[in-house]
Order: sequence, then C-alpha cells, then structure tokens
Amino acid sequence: MRLWSLDPALLDRRGLVACWREALLAQKVLQGLTVGYKNHPQLDRFRDQDDPVASVGAYLAGLANEADSRGYSFNRSLIVESVGSPQKIAVTQGQLTLEAAVLLEKVKDRDADWYQDLTSLRAAVKGGSSEDIEAHPLFDVVVGDVEPWEKATAPPSTT
Repeated sequence: MRLWSLDPALLDRRGLVACWREALLAQKVLQGLTVGYKNHPQLDRFRDQDDPVASVGAYLAGLANEADSRGYSFNRSLIVESVGSPQKIAVTQGQLTLEAAVLLEKVKDRDADWYQDLTSLRAAVKGGSSEDIEAHPLFDVVVGDVEPWEKATAPPSTT
C-alpha cells in the first residue's frame, strides 16, 4: 500500500489509479470493514487524526479532483462523507523527497513521457531541494527527516 504524500498532479496515470484504489482500501480498514492491512504503517498518520475516516476521505477527494482535471471518472460516491473538515496532516520534507525519488524510479520504467515531464521534480530530488516538491493538499509540509512509519528506502538512481 502506498498513500503518496505528493501532490496527485505528480502521479502518472497508473500511479493515480493505484493510489485511488489503495486509499479506498485504507478507508475500509479505518472503518473496521476489512480483516487485512489493519497494522499497515501507511495508515498510522491517518489513524493519529481526530477523525481518521474523514482524513482519508479528504485524501480521496484530492485524488478525485486530480482525476477530474485529467478527464478521468473516479466514483466520488465511494468516499465516506464527514461532517467537518479534517485537520491538515504534517508531512516532513524528508518524506516528500524520499517519495519523489521512489515515484521517479517507478515512472522511469513504466511511462517515459511522464518521466520527462517531471523535470522540476527530478531537479528537486537530485539537488535535495524538498521545498520545491509539492504535497497533497491534505498535508502540511514541515522540516524533518523521513517519517518513522516509512518502510521504503531511496532508490539507487533517480536521474
């Protein structure tokens, strides 16, 4: 399961669709409707919120907004509605940099054209300039290293 902290606009088609499906699974897990994935570390940051289901719903809405902008049709009726708006979730600059490197490595192999379009992201990762990496609208970027729940390591090459 990969719930990207990155701005959904950075995700290629396959990445956006996979993230949508995994976030829907995360929503079910946080609702207590599944047996598996209950202890998945990617869910910790949502579970730590006052209303975890509302937080993952806001995350899904951000993905759906990006899908809409591309002319895709994500079924918004699958998003569990909440009464209030969830608080922003902190994500560290180190986490964004790691995720950007992981994304670049994946996209390089599966969508060369999209990879070429990510010029500024490649430059930010190569130069260690995490301030230039955009986060998903649910997240608030703070100074810090890779998040403690992260299991991925930086790929050997992202250029």
